[in-house]
Amino acid sequence: MSKVTFMPMNQTVDAQDGDSILETALNNNIPIQHACGGFCSCTTCHIIVKEKPLGLGKMEEDEEETLARVEGWTKDSRLGCQAKVQGDVIVEVVNLDD
Repeated sequence: MSKVTFMPMNQTVDAQDGDSILETALNNNIPIQHACGGFCSCTTCHIIVKEKPLGLGKMEEDEEETLARVEGWTKDSRLGCQAKVQGDVIVEVVNLDD
């Protein structure tokens, strides 16, 4: 079991290794947008890895291509629906649900 900390709410939750950041957020009532339902076809679940990037699995090509469309993309950007937990990580949710 890994720990994921979601910012700016500063909430740390347990996460199953192999679950996505989006799944982890939804399972723990963390507000995060996901317009496409987690199929890597939009960018609403954009997150920024703040600390411990090795806590997430490797970025695949389709995620990289989708992220290229994100305004405000950084080298630490990931899609919550594609970023798989494999250890402790701290992420910032960019698009918060209202």
